[in-house]
Amino acid sequence: MNSLLYKDISLREDVAGCLLCHEAPCRKACPHSVEVDSIILSLRFENKAGAVNKLPDVLPCDMCESKACKDACLKGKINDPVQIDRILKGISCEQKIEEKEVDLSIDFCGVKCENPFFLSSSVVGSNYEMVAKAFDMGWSGVAFKTIGMFVPKEVSPRFTALTKENVPFVGFKNIEQISDYTLEENIEFLKKLKKNYPTKVIVASIMGQNEDEWTTLAKLMTEAGADIIECNFSCPHMTNKGVGSDVGQDPDLVALYTKATRKGTHLPILAKMTPNIGNMEIPAIAAMKAGATGIAAINTIKSIMNLDLETFESEPNVEGKTSVGGYSGKAVKPIALRFIHSMSSCEELKNAEFSGMGGIETWRDSAEFLALGCKNVQITTSVMQYGYRVIEDLINGMKLYLSSQGYHSISEIVGKALPKIVPADELERDSICYPRFNREKCVGCGRCYLSCYDGGHQAIKMDEKSKKPILIANKCVGCQLCVTVCPANAVAPGKRVNKKI
Repeated sequence: MNSLLYKDISLREDVAGCLLCHEAPCRKACPHSVEVDSIILSLRFENKAGAVNKLPDVLPCDMCESKACKDACLKGKINDPVQIDRILKGISCEQKIEEKEVDLSIDFCGVKCENPFFLSSSVVGSNYEMVAKAFDMGWSGVAFKTIGMFVPKEVSPRFTALTKENVPFVGFKNIEQISDYTLEENIEFLKKLKKNYPTKVIVASIMGQNEDEWTTLAKLMTEAGADIIECNFSCPHMTNKGVGSDVGQDPDLVALYTKATRKGTHLPILAKMTPNIGNMEIPAIAAMKAGATGIAAINTIKSIMNLDLETFESEPNVEGKTSVGGYSGKAVKPIALRFIHSMSSCEELKNAEFSGMGGIETWRDSAEFLALGCKNVQITTSVMQYGYRVIEDLINGMKLYLSSQGYHSISEIVGKALPKIVPADELERDSICYPRFNREKCVGCGRCYLSCYDGGHQAIKMDEKSKKPILIANKCVGCQLCVTVCPANAVAPGKRVNKKI
């Protein structure tokens, strides 16, 4: 019974332990040719339906005595191998979902995109070979790594990660600047990409240091075959003053350089916004009034992380020193979505089109950005962790979601969530939704009690006999902190009732 009660929790934990190996030895070792690695990768990227669809009609694990896949698992060299048989059995009872025909293509700023998935302007799209590989694997477009009139001097190292408890990767910091290729080299990359991949979308990200440079760069990118120009007004860690987020925080400079860019091109222009500001609408409006076609958001968030409390040095550690850098990864997604919502809901930006980024790893993350008004999404940190191969589950997961919900095209979900987000004074405040405790699933850990007593309203007590929680209804305010912290999924939202007057 317990295995059924906690199946989803066990599945997540088992899948989280996988190293997601390149050319995974577990798959090579499987005597039944099951796509072990691909199934686990799909589960990791929230594409459970896609994982189930990859299972053979008759799962061989029950009859397999070799356990060759687990013996080959590289995780076993660290501690215990991934419980591959348990993972496959755990999803084998799920119903397969038919992948119906859905249209993932979308028009963005007047440019046809085969799907909404783009590489964002970063190291993941910084030369011909890299982008060509990504295009071959199914990525629709690239915002090429920002091109300038100068080649920056970079430091080593320039990346580090933030961890929490047993989670190896919460967020990511970088102190990397714009492209370290020359202007001439970058122009050749773009020309070759457009020649060999004419249906893919090339977004040329540029950064000038004055009006003339913005105009010149826009002209050169247009001549090189770019489809869209993206103005990088948001890099948080440039060594040169008056560029990057220094521009994005100043609406007058945003307007000035957007106008300068417009002088050099007839192409759509995206203004890439900095999150290192309170109200993103202000510079976004300035950009649109100055000739931009759309807004790209968000760039990375200024950050400091991983102080060593023995040496007091920080990371990335460059000869004992570091600098403020850009924070990215899944942890910034809620912040990115807040900015996207604010701009999508702004009357003065009603004609802007939005390219969303910030913490996107899965098809579900992507769908959230689309539901708040974006027409495409840009991804970097997930690719840096797992490779271009994530595109398979981005596409497959999105198709299965759309078809299962009765949608025929991805355009149908753009902006669907906007009416559901309202000002705080419009929320229902005359009722309470009490928590509901599943005593069969409850393991008696007391986490709900601790959180409620020390961080809530002292509305839970522990039964001395059963060691399980009891709700004190007259103290409960329905905040559902207990639902949030329960590690066994034994507390859920319950009945909503009117408040007693």
